[in-house]
Amino acid sequence: MWGSRAFLAGWLLLLLVQLLCLEAVPISIDKTKVKEPEKKPEEPPASVDTGLHYDRYLREVIDFLEKDQHFREKLHNTDMEDIKQGKLAKELDFVSHHVRTKLDELKRQEVNRLRTLIKAKQDLEGGNDIAVDHQALLKQFEYLNHMNPHTFEVEDLDRLIRSATKDLENYDKERHEEFKRYEMMKEHDRQEHLKTLDDDERKKEEEHYEEMKKKHADHPKVNHPGSQNQLKEVWEEADGLDPEDFDPKTFFNLHDTNGDGFFDEQELEALFTKELEKIYDPTNEEDDMVEMEEERLRMREHVMNEVDSNKDRLVSLDEFLVATKKKEFLEPDSWETLEQNQAYTDDEMREFEEHLAQQEQDLNQKAFDLQKQRDELERQQEQLNAQKMELQQAVEHMERLKSQKVDPPPEVLEIPAVDRHHPVPEGHDPAPQAPQDIPQEHHGQENQNQAQQGLPQTHDNIPPGNPLPQISVLVTVIPSLHN
Repeated sequence: MWGSRAFLAGWLLLLLVQLLCLEAVPISIDKTKVKEPEKKPEEPPASVDTGLHYDRYLREVIDFLEKDQHFREKLHNTDMEDIKQGKLAKELDFVSHHVRTKLDELKRQEVNRLRTLIKAKQDLEGGNDIAVDHQALLKQFEYLNHMNPHTFEVEDLDRLIRSATKDLENYDKERHEEFKRYEMMKEHDRQEHLKTLDDDERKKEEEHYEEMKKKHADHPKVNHPGSQNQLKEVWEEADGLDPEDFDPKTFFNLHDTNGDGFFDEQELEALFTKELEKIYDPTNEEDDMVEMEEERLRMREHVMNEVDSNKDRLVSLDEFLVATKKKEFLEPDSWETLEQNQAYTDDEMREFEEHLAQQEQDLNQKAFDLQKQRDELERQQEQLNAQKMELQQAVEHMERLKSQKVDPPPEVLEIPAVDRHHPVPEGHDPAPQAPQDIPQEHHGQENQNQAQQGLPQTHDNIPPGNPLPQISVLVTVIPSLHN
């Protein structure tokens, strides 16, 4: 059961098929003669990440579905094509209430996770002030029904099965494309580095590169993956058994690590470790570990294509035994490694270079536009700073004027000159005469006398109420008082 559970975590459809498989019994043990040891609770093996962005949701849904007895029984009687066509999903209506409730909760958590991702992406793109249409954005996630974010229904299971099937089928293809881009970028960087060197340095670098290529290609012969020679080598070196005693059925049970009666893709890839160690050493400069993983993927795909007759991405014991009787197993062709099969063509490399050049041009244009925007912003900032300075100076000037301002004096009456030879008796004030009552001739005469004496003149032409004539009158009167 735990073996099938681990595989469910890795590959949904294949796991569904294996949910009811019992643990395989090693053929070297006769259970009628050997006393069974006391059973201990089994711990599930570590789950294998499928690489799908909804891997956790996928595994949790399967974990709960396998706990329902009715669903397990229906699964046992459903073939792969019916599962792919969604017939198994209809059985969701008959699972227990507890399981349905938990599935509802899992779906709500997944929808909330997707909404959080959408919001985080929007924040990174600087769209904090833009309203988010979550329903529209959730459409891109085809593995769940976004129109019903609260409950897990038949359509959700059907979508999950179909999406996982499609995504897993495309997973290897995407990995190959990613590796191709990696190899082309590595070559691009090497060529760009050569452009920075002078003739002598470039020659040395090219010689070193060719030397590393030859050194990497100088390795022991690599056996054809899945062939008798390759499996016998594992039998001898990894299992410590005599190659003359090689038995395919025993070999299968020894390496069916989860005991579910099938080789899954991870178990197959583990068989190629000895072959890969002939080619790659992480301590060697000439060996690229990224290329090693690509080689492992190529080997696994090759064996799956030759052995997996029903294309369910599993190798059953029967399929394995049939393959061991084929000529390809007994007399295989030589295996061509990556250095003998360039990951890209010259046309693909040329297109890649053009794409990089266009990207660089776009980035340069974007950098130029951003610099222009920056310069414009700096210019506007300088203008704002200048305006701010002018406004500050104006405010300071107004404050100074306000602090120096004196209340206007009351209306000043012109006081006639005091005769110092005839002082005014105490208690008697001379009768003042309002300026408007003084004849114009008197003003004219007074101004003329003041001008002759070098004194300031009164200004009759200034409108009444202006402080200047009042001040002039004071200036005229005060000296006469002192005289």
